[in-house]
Amino acid sequence: MSGHPYIPNSDPAIRDRMLAAIGACDIDELYESIPDSLRFRDELDLPGPLSCEMQLRRHVEELLNRNKSCSDLLNFRGGGCAQHYVPAVCDEVNSRSEFLTAYAGEAYEDHGRFQALFEYASLMGELLDMDVVNVPTFDWNQAAATSIRMAQRITGRHRVLVCEHISPDRLSTIDNYCRSAMTIDTLRCDPQTGMVDLNELRKKIGPDLIGVYFECPNYLGRIEVSGQTVSDAVHQAGGLSIVGTDPIALGVLAPPSQFGADIVCGDLQPLGIHMNQGGGQAGFIATRDEERFVREYPSRLFGLCRTDTAGEWGFGDVLYDDRTSFGAREQGKEFVGTATALWGITAGVYLALMGPAGMQQIGQTILQNQQFTRQRLEAIDGVTIRASGSPHFKEFVVDLSATGVTPTQLNRVLLEDDIQGGIDLSGTLAGHDGCVLVCVTEIHTRDDINRLADAVTRCVSQETDANS
Repeated sequence: MSGHPYIPNSDPAIRDRMLAAIGACDIDELYESIPDSLRFRDELDLPGPLSCEMQLRRHVEELLNRNKSCSDLLNFRGGGCAQHYVPAVCDEVNSRSEFLTAYAGEAYEDHGRFQALFEYASLMGELLDMDVVNVPTFDWNQAAATSIRMAQRITGRHRVLVCEHISPDRLSTIDNYCRSAMTIDTLRCDPQTGMVDLNELRKKIGPDLIGVYFECPNYLGRIEVSGQTVSDAVHQAGGLSIVGTDPIALGVLAPPSQFGADIVCGDLQPLGIHMNQGGGQAGFIATRDEERFVREYPSRLFGLCRTDTAGEWGFGDVLYDDRTSFGAREQGKEFVGTATALWGITAGVYLALMGPAGMQQIGQTILQNQQFTRQRLEAIDGVTIRASGSPHFKEFVVDLSATGVTPTQLNRVLLEDDIQGGIDLSGTLAGHDGCVLVCVTEIHTRDDINRLADAVTRCVSQETDANS
């Protein structure tokens, strides 16, 4: 009897030699330390084996064909991962073998990866109006949590204010990363404007404050117009202003550095990266080029310096052993594992392709599409837009409470029309039961938006007729 073709060392003869080498009689001996009450003794309820690669491939393809992608659906869902147009050159460059297969890009296997990441950081620095940008972390959630930990190490304080209108997933990650080192205090937003409640901010500022984390635009798409006031108040108390942002908005919005941000973070996903299951996310962190900030980055930074050869320049890590867990794991600022550096290279390609004019054009298109969508939906009987008087970018909250239609019902009806509806905020964000977070980007056409509005109108009308 031979071993399984897909399980290494499953051949009985090989297995027996391995057991003999460690002095064990059989496999069960390896599990003697596990109590018998915890050990599974029955047969696993699994389908029969597939006899060949052809059957395996057909089986997997049948499973994959059950999925529906954004190519099959008209998508209006965002909340941190939204559908944007991905230029072909982004896929072409990030699929090159010197980037795609070069794990971490060490010097012995680097074929331009170091320079590509340096160029990415330079382009992001220009977009953010910041000096230093890290090699990407896993996602915005991790970037936000790490930014707060950096601020805690810089200030030596132990309380941070986090604005309430952020992604529940992001808040959960921040809590997981930070609760052992500090107290996390929620900062309310004004229910009418959706902006930071400045009166509460002033009450909660104190000598123990690390800083304030808020977003512009935030999870609900609202553009924080009081950013400078928030930053000034925090700075007067000796704290730091930590701001999360959507980089695709910065073609039309001032970067957070221009309203007092000390640390800026966010996600690269809008910059040439496809939406995909379990991926497509890459968090960035940016600061000024000051030693107190640079020394607290736990992730890799790439710089440019002269080599031993006259007139030659090289690209490499900055303060590699002094900052990161790669040098001394027990002394690292935080543990840093496999990052999403490939998406950094992709974002660099996207920014180089778009340029300032392209980024401005995309931002303007998103603003126009979003305004038109808000107007079409607000014209439907019973539908209202939360904080409609406040400026928004890409996302906004649709309140269905007066229509009698729940977000679940609406999304089910939309899906029947091959439309992916927005995120149901009921039960996930306080005060937003019966609300849906709708996302509009540059991919949506006037016909797409009219199709959404017509489907919502039908759904609301059917509910009204049923109750009349």
